[in-house]
Amino acid sequence: MIIRESVKVGDKEITIETGRIAKQASGSVLVSCGETMVLVTVCGNKEARPGAPFFPLTVDYVEKTYAAGKIPGGFFKREARLRDHEVLTSRLIDRPCRPLFPDGYMCETQVIATVMSADAANQSDVLAMIGASAAIHISPLPWAGPIAGVRVASVEGKLIANPTYQEQENSDCELLISASKDAIVMVEGEANEMSEDDLIAAIQFGHESVQGVLELIEKIREAVGKEKWPFQAHKRDEKIDTRVKEVGLQKVIEACNIAEKHPRYGRFSEIKKEVVAELAAEFPDLEGDIKGAYEDLRYNTMRGQVLDDKRRVDGRDYKTVRPISIEVSLLPRVHGSSLFTRGETQSIVTATLGTRQDEQKIDGLIEEYWKPFLLHYNFPPYSVGETKFLRGPGRREIGHGTLAERALTKVLPSREDFPYTMRIVSEITESNGSSSMATVCGGSLAMMDAGVPIKAPVAGVAMGLIMEGQKYAVLTDILGDEDHLGDMDFKVCGTDKGITAIQMDIKIAGLKHEIMHEALEQAREGRLHILEKMNEIMATHRPELSKYAPRIETLKVKPDQIRVIIGPGGKMIKAITEQTGAKIDISDDGTVSIASPDGEALKKAIEIIESLTLEPEIGTKYKGIVRRVENYGAFLEIAPGKDGLLHITDMDWGFVENVTSVMNLGDEVEVMVSDIDREGRIRLSRKALLEKPEGYVEPERRERRDGGGRGGRDGGRDGGRGGRDRDRGGRGGSRAGGREGGGGRDRDRDRDRSREGGREGGREGGREGGREGGGDREGGREGGADRDRSRERKD
Repeated sequence: MIIRESVKVGDKEITIETGRIAKQASGSVLVSCGETMVLVTVCGNKEARPGAPFFPLTVDYVEKTYAAGKIPGGFFKREARLRDHEVLTSRLIDRPCRPLFPDGYMCETQVIATVMSADAANQSDVLAMIGASAAIHISPLPWAGPIAGVRVASVEGKLIANPTYQEQENSDCELLISASKDAIVMVEGEANEMSEDDLIAAIQFGHESVQGVLELIEKIREAVGKEKWPFQAHKRDEKIDTRVKEVGLQKVIEACNIAEKHPRYGRFSEIKKEVVAELAAEFPDLEGDIKGAYEDLRYNTMRGQVLDDKRRVDGRDYKTVRPISIEVSLLPRVHGSSLFTRGETQSIVTATLGTRQDEQKIDGLIEEYWKPFLLHYNFPPYSVGETKFLRGPGRREIGHGTLAERALTKVLPSREDFPYTMRIVSEITESNGSSSMATVCGGSLAMMDAGVPIKAPVAGVAMGLIMEGQKYAVLTDILGDEDHLGDMDFKVCGTDKGITAIQMDIKIAGLKHEIMHEALEQAREGRLHILEKMNEIMATHRPELSKYAPRIETLKVKPDQIRVIIGPGGKMIKAITEQTGAKIDISDDGTVSIASPDGEALKKAIEIIESLTLEPEIGTKYKGIVRRVENYGAFLEIAPGKDGLLHITDMDWGFVENVTSVMNLGDEVEVMVSDIDREGRIRLSRKALLEKPEGYVEPERRERRDGGGRGGRDGGRDGGRGGRDRDRGGRGGSRAGGREGGGGRDRDRDRDRSREGGREGGREGGREGGREGGGDREGGREGGADRDRSRERKD
C-alpha cells in the first residue's frame, strides 16, 4: 500500500511517502520538500553479531550528483568516497538515532539516505534526518522513536524553521536540532556570539516545530508499520552480580579515586582479572557474565560517587575546571603556534597563512566554492598510549575538526581586511576528554600568535550529565570516563560575549529545557574562566605577522584593467612573478592580491602593477623615460604603454636650443602632466617642476586673428593657421638673424623649427581645435612660441 502524507514545518511543506520504492528493505521512505527528494532505507539482521563490543549501526548519507543535474569530476566520473559534508550529515543521523535502540541490541543495522533530487532552495540533510526516523519507525527493528530533525535560523531577530539556502546566508545562527515529543535529543550548530537565553529560545522553537512531523510519522506507523521484532537483552544470574560486588566493590571504590588516567585504568584492569580468577571456579563457563557484571559495578560505582558523594573521579566538584597550562610561539618556524594543556588533555595547535591560491575548492552538490579557512583535527594513537595503523581522518576527526572550525570562523577578520588563507592544525598529544575544546582554545591562541586580527579570543568547554531518576549532576570540563559513563556530552564554544558553536549529544531518552538552561549557564562560567587564563598569556593578536609568513597587499583595479595585468596568454603576470617572486591572484571584481615574504619583492610587484594600471591625472608628477626625441620635443613613457609629449617649450623656463642638450634617449626625467585631451593624449611639462627664475617675465604674446574659435569649428583648418603663425615666427627669426649676423644658421635652424612646428602645430591644432580651441593652444602656441624665441633673439 502506498502512503503519501504531508505536513507544514514553518512555511515549508514536507511530504513523506512509503510503499512505492525500495519495498524489500526493512523500512523505506521518500521525503521531499519543494523539488528536493531523499530516499531513506533501513535494513537489519535478526541475529546478533557474535562478540560485538558495541551496537553495529552504520549510517551513510550519499549525495548523488545527478540529483543536481551534474556529472561527477575525476577520471572515473562516478561518486567515490563521501565528502566531508556527507560524513557530517551521516553523523547527524547516527547520533540521535543510536541511543534509542535497546541496551544490549547487537544486531547489525544499516541506514542509507540517498539524495535523489536537489533544488537550489531546500536543504536535504534535515529531510534525511526525518526520513531515517520514519524508516526505522515503520520497520520491524526495535526502537524507541520517533524523533524528527529541523534546522533553525534567525533572520533579523525572527526565528525560521528549515530556512532556504538564501535565508540561511542572512541568518545569525544555524542550529540543527533533533527532538522527540517530550525532549531534545541532539543539537549542533553555530551562531554569531548568541546569548544563552537566545539559544534556548531557538532550541525551544525547533522543538515546537517538529511536533507536526512526529505526529505524521506516528500516523504512517499506524497505517503501514511492521510488527517489531521481539528483543530481550541477555540476563545474567543475579548471583553473579552479587558475588562480583562482594569481591570487587571496595577495590573499585579505591580505584575510582585514583586521579591519574593510566594508573586508574591499570588498576581497573587488575581488579577485573582478580575478580574473574576468584569467581571462575564458582561460575564455570560464565567468564563473559563475570566481566559484564564487573563493568556494571564499575559504571554504577563511579556514577553513584558523583551523585551521592558529590565527588568526581579526579576529586573535583561539579564546576571546577582542570588546571590549565599555556605556551605560545612553541614552534619557531611556524607562523603561529600554541601548546594548550588542560589536565591530562593536551594539544599542539599551529596556524599557517597562505594566499588565495591555497584556498580549498569544494565541489558541492549545488555549487562549487572556495574555502579560505581550514581546520584539521588529528588524533594519533599515542595520545592515549595505544598502537594503531595510521589512516586518513575518520568520522570522529572530521566531526571534531568541523566543530572547532565553526567556533573560530565567527571571529575571523573580513577578507577585505585580511586577505589570507588560513589553516589551523590541531595535533592531540594527550587525551583525557575534551580534546576538541582544547583545539578551539589552542586554535584561538595560535592565530593570535601568528598576528591574525581576530575579533575576540574563543574558548570551549565540554559539559557532562549524570542522571538517575530525578537526581542529576551537571559536570564542567568532563574527563574521558565521565564522557563514557555519563548521559550527555555537551560542548559549548564562544567568546566573552556569547556562543559561537555548540554540540550536544544525549544518551538518555531526552533532555528537559530546565537542565539544558543549567548546563548552558554553568558552561558560560567555565568558558569565562578559561578565557581569563588565556588572556593572561595572550589577550590580543601580535601587532606584526611572523617574519616567515607571506605579506599580502591588496590593490583594487577596474575590471577592464585585469587583462592588462594578465597580458596576452598570461605573459605579463608570469613576467611579474618571475621578476619579483611574488604570488599574484586576481579576482573578477578587480581585487589584486600580491603576496611575498620578501618586503622588497612585494614593493616591486606593487609598483609594476600600479604602473600597468596607471591612469594619469593632470597635475600629477611622474618619472618618465625618454623613448623618442624629435626637434620639437621628446616623448616620455610615464608608465608601461602610456607615453606623453614633453614639448621643447615646456622643458625649461629659459630658451632651449636643442632637445638633446636637456635629455637623451633612455634618460629618466621627472615631469608633470599638464594636459590630457579627450582621446587620452598626454601633454607633459618639466619646467612646471622647476623654480621660476627671479625676475622672469612671461613673453608677450600677440593676439592672432585666427583664434581658437575657428579652431573649434574646424580643427584641421585651425591647425593649419597655427602653422602660419608659426611661419611668421620663423620669418621673425630670419630678420633677427640678418641683423645680428650668423643669421644664416639661425635662419636654417628657425626654418627647420618652423617646419617641425608647422607639422606639430597642424597635428596638435587639428586634434585640439575642434574641441577646446586647440588650434590656439597647440597650433598657435607652437608657431607663437617660435616667434617669441625669434623676438627674444632680435631684442
